[in-house]
Amino acid sequence: MAVLVTGGAGYIGSHTVAALAERGEEIVVIDNLEQGHRDAVISGKLYVGDLRDESFVEGVFKENNIDAVIHFAANSLVGESMTNPGKYYHNNVYGTLCLLEAMNKHGVKSIVFSSTAATYGEPENVPINESDRTVPTNAYGETKLAMEKMMKWFDTAHGIRYVSLRYFNAAGAHESGRIGEDHTPETHLVPIVLQAALGKRSHISVFGDDYATEDGTCVRDYIHVSDLADAHLLAVDRLRRGEASAIYNLGSGQGFSVKQVIDIARAVTEREIPVVLEQRRSGDPAVLIASSEKARTELGWKPKRDKMEDIIRSAWQWHLSKPEGYGDR
Repeated sequence: MAVLVTGGAGYIGSHTVAALAERGEEIVVIDNLEQGHRDAVISGKLYVGDLRDESFVEGVFKENNIDAVIHFAANSLVGESMTNPGKYYHNNVYGTLCLLEAMNKHGVKSIVFSSTAATYGEPENVPINESDRTVPTNAYGETKLAMEKMMKWFDTAHGIRYVSLRYFNAAGAHESGRIGEDHTPETHLVPIVLQAALGKRSHISVFGDDYATEDGTCVRDYIHVSDLADAHLLAVDRLRRGEASAIYNLGSGQGFSVKQVIDIARAVTEREIPVVLEQRRSGDPAVLIASSEKARTELGWKPKRDKMEDIIRSAWQWHLSKPEGYGDR
């Protein structure tokens, strides 16, 4: 039996493919390579195509004996989602509908979904719990929430059970150094800071230093990408055991400010990282930290790589070895 990984050529998807391979799973990957990288898929069978192409998806299901799906495929740029929401609804929501219909047709009853903390919007509690209200403040988060709700109704109607993993800030790279984070454009803090350390950027912009935090900059919860991958495997195991659908937060439970991340990166890289203070960005909450107690209790998940220095060091090794990323753009 095979695990189908949609978006498996992307950042978190490729690390999950690597984790599946390490435990001997048969792997099938679908990716349209719009944001993913062919060289990031270090194991399994890669099909290049789009979930919205019914005949293409039908062919993948017919050719492979799939018993579980891990669904990463989605557009994920918050800013772009606000200027082009149609793209996000068509790719994220309609793409998921096409996938679920194919799963139902072929009797595949388990799906693990890559969700996001953006489903919560402005947090009402810190740390954030799964029971907190979900009021997204951007179209990206709204589409992810719609995808979750779609899965709930497919579970009710067709018995397709799901685990939705709402994670916070993924960072770091695989210990082998073969795969890491390479986005175009890059919007995540850790790789942007490391690009500045490499001299590929003139500086790192800090958007506001007057938040209600210890040093005035935004605080976020960072989790190593390989720990996220481990959680997806535990979620597949839960569904294979026949357990009920569930939603889990994934985070370290500890927060680091923008200034702290920059200072740690300076220490790890032993390089100057110039900083320019900018105006606040609209919609940036002061603090986003996850409560992952439910995932720890029900999935048995516990981050193994929870030191920020180690997360940044693994990312730095990737950037040093591949300063141009995968080199396919």
